[in-house]
Amino acid sequence: MYYKLFTVAAAALVFLSCNNPEKAGNDEEGLSVFNADSLIKHIKVLSSDSFQGRKPFTEGETKTIAYLQGQFRAVGLQPGNGESYLQDVPMIDIFSRPDPVMQIQSPKAGFQLKGLDEYVLSTPKTDPVVNLKNTPVVFAGYGVVAPEYNWNDYAGLDVKGKIVMVLVNDPGFNNGDTTLFKGKTMTYYGRWTYKFEEAARQGAKGCLVIHNTAAASYPFSVVQNSWNTSELRLDNMDEPLLDAQGWITTEAAKKLIVAGGQDTAILSKADVPGFKAVPLNISVSTRIQTKVTRNQSHNVIGKITGTKYPDEYILYTAHWDHLGIGKPDATGDSIYNGAVDNASGTAALLEFARAWKSLKTPPERTIVFLAVTGEEQGLLGSAYYAKNPVYPVSKTVGVLNVDEVNNYGRTKDIMVVGQGQSDMEDLLADAAKKQGRYISFDDTPEAGHYFRSDHFSFAKAGIPALAQGFGIDVVGKGKEYGRKRQEEFNAQHYHAPSDQYNSDWDLSGAVEDLQLLFLIGKKLAYNHTWPGWKPGSEFKAERDKTASERTK
Repeated sequence: MYYKLFTVAAAALVFLSCNNPEKAGNDEEGLSVFNADSLIKHIKVLSSDSFQGRKPFTEGETKTIAYLQGQFRAVGLQPGNGESYLQDVPMIDIFSRPDPVMQIQSPKAGFQLKGLDEYVLSTPKTDPVVNLKNTPVVFAGYGVVAPEYNWNDYAGLDVKGKIVMVLVNDPGFNNGDTTLFKGKTMTYYGRWTYKFEEAARQGAKGCLVIHNTAAASYPFSVVQNSWNTSELRLDNMDEPLLDAQGWITTEAAKKLIVAGGQDTAILSKADVPGFKAVPLNISVSTRIQTKVTRNQSHNVIGKITGTKYPDEYILYTAHWDHLGIGKPDATGDSIYNGAVDNASGTAALLEFARAWKSLKTPPERTIVFLAVTGEEQGLLGSAYYAKNPVYPVSKTVGVLNVDEVNNYGRTKDIMVVGQGQSDMEDLLADAAKKQGRYISFDDTPEAGHYFRSDHFSFAKAGIPALAQGFGIDVVGKGKEYGRKRQEEFNAQHYHAPSDQYNSDWDLSGAVEDLQLLFLIGKKLAYNHTWPGWKPGSEFKAERDKTASERTK
């Protein structure tokens, strides 16, 4: 996800003076452990060509989980899953081989759309062949059913056996009405993952999300790189599945609308409350062949057992996986090394473990270090853990997740994403002041970054999560420089083979950010406070359900 996010879940009151400094040691203890050279060492290994882009089910996974287990042992972490460092994550790898074209039939004439250039298509099903034969198409607006917003794009609509074509993001994105959904701020209804889930629940045969760079927050090339390879899903799904799912360019979508006898103005009409879905007088024919592999991927888990509250858990997390080997770039490079995304976050996890083991006074709460699989395939490893937790969700204090580190120097700010979710953003501001820094807020909330990293899996389970990204107000260079560096990464390197370690990186800001997250964890580990969600957060009710279990 874009420059992705450091993610912090922590307790209300963590920065208050109730922490006993004699228990935790002084604030400086352990901070010097963090250094750029150590981060670089791990990043170089994990993002090397020999690790083949760290895709699950490949030699890259084998090497990655072996490296992580070796580092956990070397640091002195206890196995985190009984006597093992591994949690098996059952997955299905589906390599979809769609036909190179999609045949469109309209009353006037037939024509073809070109695969990859105008659309991408895959199937989550395990059938050897999935056929779309003369399948009707319906434009279903944003494909959203949201009772709390009094919005239902599927009202009175029967899409069984049909393909729904839907817009990415929320109605509020284009409408300009700040009271519509959350205005420019994306809700989960705006995510492409939700679009597929809802279309399947409605009984649709397929779903095509209409791509728009601004609304999606990334160009169509990212979709092309990510989709025309094998895809993973969990092997314990009981939800309905589409036959076919994918993306279509705006230009190609307009071709279908016009061929179906409609005006392309229906795209903007979908922004208005009361919009009714529009059946298009066209049909689609194409075919997807599959190669299916069932296997186990792995989360890697280590721990330091707490001395006073061993059954209360603070989780440090990062995802170890990336995209593997895929479409070659202009230079012929086909290895998606994922140095920033997320070898850097995984390296940070190892640094956290080293810093915690350096403390003279062990933590009172148990500290868990969790490297999850399958993030790039839809937060799969963290979703599996949240549904099959090694440690009870009700006894999990919070999650500190690292999804990429800053590689362009120290920043004056720390960015909060998902503003208003947790009381922690106010407390985080107080902590930042102690570093001479301030918090800023995500200036592109329409991109839905809060739903695009592993912390979201834990948030859905009710564990408090405050999404925090590295800042843009670079010391000595200003905000425009930081913004330019982030935009450059998004445009040139995100989910591309060029995401490789560069000796020009400046990791001083990463070190400072990790030190801050370490201090937050220390203050959580040496007191008995619990996280909380702000009133109105969609995650608060889930946490409230488990409150009584914490006293058992």
